[in-house]
Amino acid sequence: MTIESGKSRRGFLKSSVVAMAGVMIVPRHVLGGSGYTAPSDQLTKAIIGVGGMGRGHIEYEGTKLLAICDVDTKHLKLALDAAGGNDIRTYSDYRELLQQPDIDIVHIATPPHWHGLMAAEAARAGKDIWCEKPMTRTIGEGKCVVEEVNKHGRMFRLNTWFRFKSNFYGLGTDVKPLKKVVDSGVLGWPLKFTVSGITGYNWKFYWSGKTNLTPMEVPENLDYDRWLGPAPYKPYNPERVHSKFRGYWDYDGGGLGDMGQHYLDPVQYLLGKDDTSPVRVDVDAPQQHDDAVGSWRRIEFTYADGCKIVLDGENKDKDAAYIEGPNGKIFRGFKSDIKDIKKLAETLPDPEPQITTFSDSVRTRQKFALNEMNGHRSCTMVNMGVIAVRLGRSLNFDPVKQEFIDDDAANRLLDQPMRGPWTF
Repeated sequence: MTIESGKSRRGFLKSSVVAMAGVMIVPRHVLGGSGYTAPSDQLTKAIIGVGGMGRGHIEYEGTKLLAICDVDTKHLKLALDAAGGNDIRTYSDYRELLQQPDIDIVHIATPPHWHGLMAAEAARAGKDIWCEKPMTRTIGEGKCVVEEVNKHGRMFRLNTWFRFKSNFYGLGTDVKPLKKVVDSGVLGWPLKFTVSGITGYNWKFYWSGKTNLTPMEVPENLDYDRWLGPAPYKPYNPERVHSKFRGYWDYDGGGLGDMGQHYLDPVQYLLGKDDTSPVRVDVDAPQQHDDAVGSWRRIEFTYADGCKIVLDGENKDKDAAYIEGPNGKIFRGFKSDIKDIKKLAETLPDPEPQITTFSDSVRTRQKFALNEMNGHRSCTMVNMGVIAVRLGRSLNFDPVKQEFIDDDAANRLLDQPMRGPWTF
């Protein structure tokens, strides 16, 4: 029996989209109502990449794990032991996993150089997608993911959550009261945000790569060629893979790539700029190595209306507020020069509601709070910063065309060639 002919009614409904009078056929669990989920309609998931991050997400609400995939046999064994289930299927090739009709959600927890390609292929395979940050390693890959997710009617969640839950920046609050204050206009406009150790976050500059790596023998448990995938071939060295990969441009962008979307995405949301991007990025950084990521001193993003986001890598602005406007400031600990700002926030109207549980998004077919659209825009900021650091100069950006203005070298980094046979 073929995969296609062997599809259950549930699998057929999940993957079929009928373009007739604007009606989409959706999974049975969407139509059930009453909050009841039959056992046959329980959401199922698979994880691609079960290193530390993948093993940390074996369980999440409303789903059952059916399969895992990794190019390292040691990772697969550790994940199986952690999941405690002999009935979990294992794969070394994610493409085979994506063809399984009983999987609803695919969690992509690989290094970032795989995120865009896997997300696009998962969308084409009819899977909903939970993707780790950064969403994609390049701006061009992000555009492709947005196109494929929307073309195939999939739900997408990016795994950073500060825009809708948890305290961040040491501000002593989640984002909701800050959003209310910003939307009220009490701080004035334009606004300036400063992200640094002073306002609660130090960039992970220890994610800097080592240069002059000595080629070494690939361990038997690792399929290194498949780990590299679309990235350029470089001789194996343990510094390149697993927990060390963030220090190399081919796979990530250092501390900025690792944590940038966690801390830039809430600012994008607070400013109400989920559908656009900054028009300029200014950078102060030492000259970078062509392979290994280095540190930087300061990155500044500017929007068309004058709003700014400053990433202060040196923690130089000792008196900087987290949010500063013409009429007031908000500091770490939710302190402000505006009297009783916490009480004021309580009186202000709530922001628009968001779906903040991914299984709810999958069942209702309503976009998750941080989805492919706004996730791509906040990831674009990360990648703008990465490109400016790599080139060592300021860049002007067109947020509509999503390309740099009059800078061929920068635009060549928007869509970097993939090593065969990998392609979008």
